[in-house]
Parts: sequence; structure tokens; C-alpha cells
Amino acid sequence: MCTMTEILPVIRFVKAIFNIIQFLIPIGLIIMGSVDLGKAVLSSDDKEIKQATSKLIKRAIAAVAIFFIVLLVKLVMNLVTSSGAQGNSASWMACWDQA
Repeated sequence: MCTMTEILPVIRFVKAIFNIIQFLIPIGLIIMGSVDLGKAVLSSDDKEIKQATSKLIKRAIAAVAIFFIVLLVKLVMNLVTSSGAQGNSASWMACWDQA
């Protein structure tokens, strides 16, 4: 149970930002890369298609990296909390879960 109820709105906001970063940014990157590739295919220029394909691959890699960085941060926070540190970190994690 969270004993620091005054910080729950802040934690909810941070969790919302994490969700935006974890899901919307990678989706946006992949959509932008697909649009670029579609434009290149419609132009029928081999050089432009190759550049757009390269750009799409880089954006897809960035999207996967962003997705996993957020997961990594969550994992590290869980490990720090569960590593035997009691007190503030345990109550912080309870507030994170409650939000």
C-alpha cells in the first residue's frame, strides 16, 4: 500500500509518459519510414528506394531500441527495489504499482 499519496498524481503522469515513449514513438517511427519507402517506390528511382529502405531499417532499429529501453528502466527499478533495500524504495515501488 502506498503511504505517500501526495505523489500518486506525479507517478501516474510518469507512467503515462513511459507508455507514450514505449508504444507511440516506435509506431510513429515505423509509420514514417513506411511512408518514406512508399514515396520512393512510387517515384520508381532505384537510388531513392535504396535510401528509403536504409532509412526504414534504421528507424525500425531505433523503434525496437526505444521499446526495450523503457522495459530496461522498469526492470532496473524493480531490481533496485527488490535487492534488499527496504524503506523508501519499497514504499516507492508500492506507489508505482498502485498508480
